[in-house]
Amino acid sequence: MRVVIALGGNALARRGQAMTIENQRANVRVACEHLVPIAKVHELLISHGNGPQIGFLALEEAAYTSAPDAPLDVLGAETQGMIGYLIELELANRLPAGHPLATLLTMVEVDPDDPAFGEPTKPIGPHYSPAEADELAAARGWSFAADGDQLRRVVASPMPRRIVESAPIRWMLGHGAVVICAGGGGIPVARGESGELSGVEAVIDKDRSSALLAEGIHADMLILATDTPGAFVGFDGPVPRRIDRANPTALLAEHRKEFAEGSMLPKVTAACDFAARTNNTAMIGALADIEALLSGAAGTRISNEVDGVVLASDEA
Repeated sequence: MRVVIALGGNALARRGQAMTIENQRANVRVACEHLVPIAKVHELLISHGNGPQIGFLALEEAAYTSAPDAPLDVLGAETQGMIGYLIELELANRLPAGHPLATLLTMVEVDPDDPAFGEPTKPIGPHYSPAEADELAAARGWSFAADGDQLRRVVASPMPRRIVESAPIRWMLGHGAVVICAGGGGIPVARGESGELSGVEAVIDKDRSSALLAEGIHADMLILATDTPGAFVGFDGPVPRRIDRANPTALLAEHRKEFAEGSMLPKVTAACDFAARTNNTAMIGALADIEALLSGAAGTRISNEVDGVVLASDEA
């Protein structure tokens, strides 16, 4: 089976942790322990988030006042290389010797006229108090949005339109490699009037890119691994209820407003898009449950084979 697993950025840099290489390496090590059993049996492609990491690099850039800040497409490429290296190293230490691995810097084309450029929603970097956010907004022109009881910087998150390196990705998978690509949603690029590609100031949602990638490589399953055991209705209420399985059309029609923009909504939308367009299955759930997600024994299962929306507490 050909499987795409998208690792959430917070699975690699957990909430509240210091952004050190040691912490990230430890988190990647845990993630890879769950990925190795799948890599031994199935064709595996791994994508990953980069929200905490790219935000941290942006802060480093802001602290160096002798030169202009590097644009977000360049910072995205840096995070792809760093996180890809950490994942590849830990997989290499756990897979049989000689198992092919490849980390691929991946460009993802977006529409330069996407309205998302005027409505930033993608959170990156650490949390700030309102006073800290006001100071940074005034000094650097950054936008902020609420994340819990604090604020995070938000940037443009246009829809991915094309995976530029899709052909070499398919070639590597076909030759038995575990491929790590489209990290952070991919390096955002746009095509000019004469056809040339250039980087743009954005961070693409990794779940939407992963769904587009999974469709393009004819994946049998898309797994969106996050820090919760599935998608929930009433998540902020007194009795949240996990969605056990759902039809993609029914889920968006009945519960779209339940999911937070910039958080669970992109995951649900990406999973529904993949399931609806391919007639294959998308899963949302916790990284620790990866093997159970693959078998459908945990998480939220989204498929055209399901009628309606079934909540876990509705089970007999």
